[in-house]
Amino acid sequence: MNNYDQQPRTTINAEVGLNAFLTRMFGWMAAAVLISAVTSFLMMSQLKVVAHLSGGSLWIPLIIWGIFPFIISGQSMKRPTAALIGLFVYAAITGAVMSTYSLVYSQQTMFGAFVASAAVFVSMAAFGLFTKRDLTRAGTQATAALIGLLVALVINLFLRSNMVMIVFSFIAVIIFSVLTAWDTQRMQNMYLKYGDQVSTTGLAVNGALQLYLDFVNLFLYMLRIFGLFSDND
Repeated sequence: MNNYDQQPRTTINAEVGLNAFLTRMFGWMAAAVLISAVTSFLMMSQLKVVAHLSGGSLWIPLIIWGIFPFIISGQSMKRPTAALIGLFVYAAITGAVMSTYSLVYSQQTMFGAFVASAAVFVSMAAFGLFTKRDLTRAGTQATAALIGLLVALVINLFLRSNMVMIVFSFIAVIIFSVLTAWDTQRMQNMYLKYGDQVSTTGLAVNGALQLYLDFVNLFLYMLRIFGLFSDND
């Protein structure tokens, strides 16, 4: 009888632990997005600073912007608290970088792209959480497609084709939508498999970083699409 009593308790404890893990992961990801949004809004009110950044001083934060995710990911399991602080610092830098887009796009366009990105992100994250389908193959294919897209984007820097950029933007939205679902499912599975062997805080920070990057990229490409339609109005 004790064995029968123990199994429901184990199941309940696993569900409680998973819910706590997901709450932290999505909570920290949402906090990072909020920090980026607030930083970007505050920077946009300082147009001279933003213009100065876009005029040639942006390369320093861009270098930091490119390196930071690797540092955060590498430290997340060793020093989860420091990695979490690093995530929030990275989010602030991202907000500062994104404020330069206010020189190209209107606030209405940026807000519309943000809302659309949030809707897509929430939908795909929910799909990743609740689907019974294994998304590993789809995620692997999306990653391969992303690599190919990055190569094509570099080539298009020389071609400077607006039509090609538009098509690539729609493709990128699809890619990062798939990656959002896959990363969500992947982090959930990692917790269920390794949650009792590793730091769950570090795992949550790592997951928050991956999902934050998915959202940021969704927003950037969605912004290009919204910018296109606003230009045609």
